[in-house]
Amino acid sequence: MDSDGTRDARGTHAHPVPRPTAPAEGAGVPPRPTRAPDVPPPAAQPSYDPHTAQPSYDPHTAQPRSPVAEWLDQPRPAVEPGIWRYGYRPPKAARPAQRLAPVTIVGFVVPLAAGLLLWSLWRHGSFPYQWTVLKLLTPDDWWWGGTTTPKTFKGAEALTVADGVVFAILVYVMARLGSWSDIIRHVVTRREQPTRALIAALGALIALAFVFPGAFGLGWNALPVQDPLFSLIVLITGDYSVFASQWLTDGLYALITLLVLWPFARIGGWWPLAKAALAARARAKAGEAAPQAVDRRPSQWPELREAGQHQAADLLAAEVHAGRMNDVDCARVGHMWTVARARARISSFSDTVLREGGAAWTHPSGHRDLPGRSARHDLVAGQVRIGQWVTGERTPPGYGGAGAALAPDTLGTSLLAVGPSGSGKTHRLIRPVVESLGLQALTGQCAVVAVCAAGTPLGPDSAYDVVVRLGDPASVHDLDPYAESEDPDEAAAFLAEALVGDLDTVSGQRAATALAQLLGPHRAAYGRFPTLPALRELLEGEPSALAALRAALAGDEHTAMRRELDARARQSGSTGDPAPVLADRLAALDRPAFAEFFGADGAGARPFSLRAVAHHPLRVRVDLPERGHEEASWIVTRLVLAQFGALALTGERTHFVCLVLDDATGAVTTESLRRIPRLRSRNAGVVLALRTIGDVPEALHGPLYAAVGCRMAFSGVATWDGGRFADAWGTEWVETRDVARHTVFADQPMTRAIHALRKLVTGKAVTTEAVTVRQVERARWSASELAHGVPAGHAVLSLTSVRGEHAPPLLVDLRG
Repeated sequence: MDSDGTRDARGTHAHPVPRPTAPAEGAGVPPRPTRAPDVPPPAAQPSYDPHTAQPSYDPHTAQPRSPVAEWLDQPRPAVEPGIWRYGYRPPKAARPAQRLAPVTIVGFVVPLAAGLLLWSLWRHGSFPYQWTVLKLLTPDDWWWGGTTTPKTFKGAEALTVADGVVFAILVYVMARLGSWSDIIRHVVTRREQPTRALIAALGALIALAFVFPGAFGLGWNALPVQDPLFSLIVLITGDYSVFASQWLTDGLYALITLLVLWPFARIGGWWPLAKAALAARARAKAGEAAPQAVDRRPSQWPELREAGQHQAADLLAAEVHAGRMNDVDCARVGHMWTVARARARISSFSDTVLREGGAAWTHPSGHRDLPGRSARHDLVAGQVRIGQWVTGERTPPGYGGAGAALAPDTLGTSLLAVGPSGSGKTHRLIRPVVESLGLQALTGQCAVVAVCAAGTPLGPDSAYDVVVRLGDPASVHDLDPYAESEDPDEAAAFLAEALVGDLDTVSGQRAATALAQLLGPHRAAYGRFPTLPALRELLEGEPSALAALRAALAGDEHTAMRRELDARARQSGSTGDPAPVLADRLAALDRPAFAEFFGADGAGARPFSLRAVAHHPLRVRVDLPERGHEEASWIVTRLVLAQFGALALTGERTHFVCLVLDDATGAVTTESLRRIPRLRSRNAGVVLALRTIGDVPEALHGPLYAAVGCRMAFSGVATWDGGRFADAWGTEWVETRDVARHTVFADQPMTRAIHALRKLVTGKAVTTEAVTVRQVERARWSASELAHGVPAGHAVLSLTSVRGEHAPPLLVDLRG
């Protein structure tokens, strides 16, 4: 397996993993986790060493289930972005109205009543010239002269045939003119099988009871169906003796029955249902035994079994059911299985699992869980729950009442959160997100860098691999201002953006060029970049520092670097020279509090480069100075954002990297806004938290909202901050109803008297209502609603996933 650097010997990898901060004296290694989140701890299990014993496990027999297995087997359906998938039950689709429209019922009843009336009139001979057509079509010797009284048996049979023809015409006309098709669709065809077939069969049975009442022992008269058919046979053959054949009689009865059943068979879908049943019976007869279904529960590791790795699957299932694996272990092994399958290293995967069990591919820190959790996490889906979507008119049915969650697929489009102090940005958003990314780092799927003020409650130091405490002499790690860069231009770009990226009066390109003209010669002369105090002296034009540097470049091989130094000397003191501003900004970092930081000579702390997070699943926290160094904190924040934005765009990696800024005041620059949208395609993202959008230069307000895909407005934002969100979220079409009431003025004396009496009794004038329905375009959330309509402990959140899926801005209860 490709260990991604987590199994290499220390110091031999191209980008070695920084060791975690040493634990305090007396602190031991965190205990091996035995439970999943939000479930009770399992019962004590005997210790198990995968090196010496293999569990006997049969997936086809009942096994005791641990809380971890129950958690792992919970359904996680595919949902819209931002919905908490763990145990989510999609709402049932709203069924269409089951009531028939009154016009449909009337359209059925009126033709039926008219048909019954016409049939009754026909049976009683109430139509004028009722038998004229029949007498014209039959011989005269069938009738007594001048009457419709039958003279022979043929006349009587002809009357029966005429009744059948008229009945058939009436039924056809009623079916065509009435809404019978709608009634049939509502009662029968819209239902699922076999209910549809059973209802149609009941209707066919009722129809047969009216056609053959004698066969059912019923006392009413039969409908004119069988008698007209038999009479027609008599008229054609001219004799009753034809019915002496039992075969013909039974055949006619069968034909009538089939004609009655045929429409009900079509309505009930009998033929497709019979074909499916016959096909199943044929398969059973042919001995086609259905293949044994694979247990698809995730706790049984079905993907490993389908790949033929039954031994590894049995071992992992035994570990899960015995409670020896937690959610981090399950997610880590599942991720490594995905990597192994993609790289065709399945055999290596199985060997590692059989050798190390659930502890395989443990994080280099040795941790398999965080010391403490403050939020609900689902590492199978990679989500952290931050609240609950509030049910309301704006909320789509799928979101109402569901949990609100964030995941790498949404954080990959970057998130901007704005809210005043005390609104819950740190406790309800930043800490859960950092905690979730830290857990995913333990599974090898993520790297996180959190930048916050010293003392910000983002978890204990033991929850991180690297903790950089700038200005604290006890800090184990330092921050490399050049990010291990070997290119003077790249290192100069990092520093230029950090020092003057927030200034409109200084060109970032000119500042980067000025720094590169000093960094390049210094590296050529001494083999390393200068410390920040030395760089400040060079920017200020200190004669001794420049002379020493020039003397170190006396060789012929440094001709190009001497030319760079000469160019810097010519530009020094000219109009627009950025060196004085750069030196002034560097002075904020060249303070006694930071004397042992930023790569200073003789510093005891080990320098840490953000370049490492692009290659290893690290958990990093950078603590900014707590007080008295506000400008230095802004510069460091811009430096980290600049380095992260540039380094995250380089190289290929399989894990997600995220930078979280608890306070992004003064950090956003024009260059950083150009990089943020590009992080989306490089499996990276940033989280920016601001107290007010005024902490960002006004010219960057629009580009900032356009650069991020997720936006979050906490309760208490100012109206002008809400206006920016309203512009970013845009408008939507809504339906409005305007009701206007108009007083009725009568012209007739009697009507006026009635209106006056009604007003005297009710106290209200007689009015009419005029309702106007319109489609209008309105803001999804107005600035006033965001400023005054969001309750405390709530926020309005919109999401965009890296796949382009959108969640509209909806209200979230951060306490739910």
